[in-house]
Amino acid sequence: MSLQGQTAIITGAGSGIGRGTALRAAREGMHVVAVDVRNAEETVKEIVVAGGAATPVSLDVREPEGWRLLVEQTLEAHGSIAFLANVAGVVSLGADTAVEQTDEGWDRVIAINQTGTFYGMRAVMPAMIQSGGGAIVNVASVAGLVGMPNVFSYSASKGAVIAMSRQAATEFAKSGVRVNVICPGIIETPILGDITEELRTHCEAATPMGRLGAPDDIAAMAVQLARPESAFITGQVFPIDGGWTAQ
Repeated sequence: MSLQGQTAIITGAGSGIGRGTALRAAREGMHVVAVDVRNAEETVKEIVVAGGAATPVSLDVREPEGWRLLVEQTLEAHGSIAFLANVAGVVSLGADTAVEQTDEGWDRVIAINQTGTFYGMRAVMPAMIQSGGGAIVNVASVAGLVGMPNVFSYSASKGAVIAMSRQAATEFAKSGVRVNVICPGIIETPILGDITEELRTHCEAATPMGRLGAPDDIAAMAVQLARPESAFITGQVFPIDGGWTAQ
């Protein structure tokens, strides 16, 4: 396995897409540093029971000092960082339009989705550059590509993730650091909350493949982008949405 023995830092690893990415990276032989604001103990337990290697870390991605310590401790334990997946993200807790969004709601979404991704890249990239390269995958959303209702701040944050990723990809390509973006469609994760059956049916009908995505649909691409076979791919945006944005 080409990723055997390498180290991955994956945020949001306690559930959803982050958990799926952590599990898949571990199956590929990576040592996974499973990061979550609460805890990723269950994810780590599942990895270890399956014979993999993982370490849980509690981190709020809005805290730059926490990122600094995470990278420092990871380098002390493993020597290098080959892969960073910035998955942690939130949607607004209330109405999210250009008229109804509050200052507090805007600040929370931007701080976690956009600034948290920036902090992650800023903390990890110097170590990748020093070791000759690495792969970063930032998870955005189809909401950063097309208009959708009631996701104003979320869409802004995810559009920014796309722009930041492309800029970093071009600036650091010659340093061996590759930066790509995945834009999930509607994925079956806790971020959906307790959606109604009516809304679920609508979302399924609006997706050409006729179903919601699964976390592993996203994880498969994220880990593929970390592999040596993807060495000439950087600065790209990959919608994984069952055909949603092709309509």
